[in-house]
Amino acid sequence: MRYAIFDLDHTLLPHDTQALFCNFVLKRERWRVVMHLFFLPIALLYSLRLVHIETAKCAFLAYLWRMPKERLMRYAREFAETDVKRRCYPDLIAEVERHRREGRVLVLNTASPRIYPADIARVLGFYHCVATPLVIEDPMPVIPRLDGPNNKNEQKIPNMERDVPGLATLTPQERADCWSYSDSSADIPLLEFSGRQVLVHPSHSLAARFPSATIRRPPRPYTNKVGDMFCVVRQVLGLY
Repeated sequence: MRYAIFDLDHTLLPHDTQALFCNFVLKRERWRVVMHLFFLPIALLYSLRLVHIETAKCAFLAYLWRMPKERLMRYAREFAETDVKRRCYPDLIAEVERHRREGRVLVLNTASPRIYPADIARVLGFYHCVATPLVIEDPMPVIPRLDGPNNKNEQKIPNMERDVPGLATLTPQERADCWSYSDSSADIPLLEFSGRQVLVHPSHSLAARFPSATIRRPPRPYTNKVGDMFCVVRQVLGLY
């Protein structure tokens, strides 16, 4: 077995899907923007390093308060089939298809909460999906909770080995023909897992860490980090 493992945000597409999904929901239920008032104090505490990232991640989802599970799952399907599919980098989707033709097992491994990643994986043709284990209640509470560790940094590896059959027993020779794709230094463990790395718009330090990696710089709808942040602000307000 050989695997091709892809991060999601800023790797398969040029956006943070948590903000993009918020934009999708707020365009349909505008009133929910007021629920960000619950998130703002926690965001401030997070910026001061007084709360964990898991707390901030769950608090951001306050805009889903009282949403029935059936509607949330319908939004997730529609989001994957419309917004995400049309915003993905064509070059990276071509890489997904190349690995499929070459017989590799396609794995989507993302820190996004478990609302929409499985639908994105289905739409893009991945065989497995690993995401942050959010508890989806019916209806959604003002601040949801996680049912396990945040799927980020080194945690992506044990979660992936647990959820993807055969991956934990790969030999070094088999891992040498596996591929990992990411844009972020947070995914260094994921990139080191495979023998071949592809970096998407990497920082100088990340590119230096993997000097033999393939580097992809597909066109983005912004030119720098400030432009990216401006997109995020518009998205969390439902204005993108």
